[in-house]
Amino acid sequence: MNGFASIGKRLLALLAGIGLLAGTGAQAAGLLTPADGSLPALEIRDHQVQVTIEDGYAITRVEQVFHNPHNRDLEAIYSFPVPKKGSVAELTLWIDGKPVTGEVVERQESKRIYEEEKAAGREAGMTEKDAYKTFEVRVAPVRAGQDTRVRLVYLQPAHVDTGIGRYVYPLEEGGVDEEKLAFWTANDKVSGRFGFDLQLKSAYPVDAVRLPNQPQAVVRRGTDGDWNVSLGSGGNDSVVPEEGATPSPAFNPTGAPAFTLDKDLVVYWRHQAGLPGSVDLVANKPDATGRGTFMLVVTPGDDLEPIAEGRDWVFILDVSGSMKGKYATLAEGVNKALGNLRPEDRFRIVLFNTSARELTSGFVAATVENVRHWSARVAAVQPGNSTNLYAGLNLGLDALDADRTSGLVLVTDGVANVGETRQRGFIDLVKRKDARLFTFIMGNSANRPLLEAMTKASGGFAMAVSNSDDIVGQILSATSKVTHQALHGVELKIRGVKTADLTPKQIGSLYRGQQLVVLGHYWGDGEADVSLNGKVSGQPIEYKTRFAFPATATENPEIERLWAFAQIEDMQAEMDDFGEQADLERAVTDLGLEYGLVTDYTSMLVLREEQFQHYGIKRRNRDRLAVEQTAQQQRASRPAVSRRVDTRRPLYSSNRASHTSGAGALGPWTLLMIPPLVWSLALRRRVN
Repeated sequence: MNGFASIGKRLLALLAGIGLLAGTGAQAAGLLTPADGSLPALEIRDHQVQVTIEDGYAITRVEQVFHNPHNRDLEAIYSFPVPKKGSVAELTLWIDGKPVTGEVVERQESKRIYEEEKAAGREAGMTEKDAYKTFEVRVAPVRAGQDTRVRLVYLQPAHVDTGIGRYVYPLEEGGVDEEKLAFWTANDKVSGRFGFDLQLKSAYPVDAVRLPNQPQAVVRRGTDGDWNVSLGSGGNDSVVPEEGATPSPAFNPTGAPAFTLDKDLVVYWRHQAGLPGSVDLVANKPDATGRGTFMLVVTPGDDLEPIAEGRDWVFILDVSGSMKGKYATLAEGVNKALGNLRPEDRFRIVLFNTSARELTSGFVAATVENVRHWSARVAAVQPGNSTNLYAGLNLGLDALDADRTSGLVLVTDGVANVGETRQRGFIDLVKRKDARLFTFIMGNSANRPLLEAMTKASGGFAMAVSNSDDIVGQILSATSKVTHQALHGVELKIRGVKTADLTPKQIGSLYRGQQLVVLGHYWGDGEADVSLNGKVSGQPIEYKTRFAFPATATENPEIERLWAFAQIEDMQAEMDDFGEQADLERAVTDLGLEYGLVTDYTSMLVLREEQFQHYGIKRRNRDRLAVEQTAQQQRASRPAVSRRVDTRRPLYSSNRASHTSGAGALGPWTLLMIPPLVWSLALRRRVN
């Protein structure tokens, strides 16, 4: 394959999760080179990230400059994991010094055109999706001795849980794609500038923001209540503290060395305690007579009571070879989770790789001595071999006591490659027993669709894990959910305004502090009666409010893409359960084409401007981007606007669950503020 270049690898999966210690065997993001060494890596000269979080969603812009030091033109592949509930909105390639944005085309047609343009020596780029794993951006040619500039933009909802928000820019390879790891090696350095800039605009007061494990990060609070987080390295544009900034004492004003793309960047923000439970509405409806799109965000009040009786917990732990870079994080997480059980609780520990085995011999009481002993036993395990996830779940579900409430904690990277691997098989398995499954998803390449589907089928919830997170607060946040009552069988009803195409179709369960995000279409305008129904401990409960849907709204056109992507995920999940269906494939394709989204059946294609005309490709995404960028510029020029709509008739009478309650004497945020090294030493002393 003459001219086939190295891969530029950037990892940006949107995972929420837990983590304290960076795994020693973690694979880094960066430039990947063929293992035979015939083509040295391209150079990353510039890597700039801009993030804006506002109105319940985040916009991430990633711009890189690659340099080809060789004497021949090459093809480059720029790869990153599929963001959780994120949609790629833009791929831009600079051609003749001018930015050219991509258009979405059916996948096979996009491949054909790209290969034709590459063979003709004309500039072209293409983004396609590798199932749940990665997006891959192909660029050809990267001219000999020249720079190539690429920009990618993606959107995703930005959730707040128990008063704490979290954004992840992952840079750590998941380490589970054995085929790629066998063929490529990584060069993870940015030789020139690296810049990360995040702006948080919130109508609800935020009293603290932090980026852990990055001592050079600078956090600033603006006069309008907005926040900015900056991190820079290399070149003349490294981040320098400004008046009012709060840099770490370790900040080096002379400039930092080249940035290494080997650790996720995680930003936390904390809302003030005492905020009310609320309903926020973000809409886009440019034509009063036409169809609108809305995003409804329900932040619950803290009215779910603690559970008094003892519970049984089964910890099902992945110890396969792909967990080697993440196992220290897993062991610390289990240690803290066991430590927060009550004396009346019991636990079992199940390990799985090629097969499954029980570490404990049946349930043991959650005494201090047992927690210390079994935490040490877990920490001593050495990961290896393949991943028989089904065997682990099956053994974990075995021997449950029907007279006690049971919960299963599954910690895995979710790449099942031995035994049962069909998603439907896992769902059927968890439905056999009346037990909630709580899944911690580790790594940036985890099989999120499989893990989230089976977790939802059990009525539980899934959280994701990053080695760059602080584990203690996340664990306690999760503990506060499973030690409180939950709202099950949740239904949202809207009357008075015509709505349709709501997603998710089935909400399932809501746990303490957990936000509900619903997207859909509406027609008309005016007052609507909205109710949220469910059952707590088998007893029905209903929350009611009334508010108006706007006749027109133009400030948030990105909502249309978020809705379309959520619909696509629902249809893809159905095909994962029951197999591919021609009508659903067509529906996913049509949504991708209409809303400019990369799916399993569509790709985003960049060509020279005249070649779009040659192939008869309409510039719909370019026009959509122009509308979105105009709205973004307008929002940037003013303070955050309140989107709360239930002020006249609040949905909840109590304040929202916050970081200061529900998790013992020290709340999750307090523990997140403690340096990870301190907690590492403290936890080790407990084990020893």
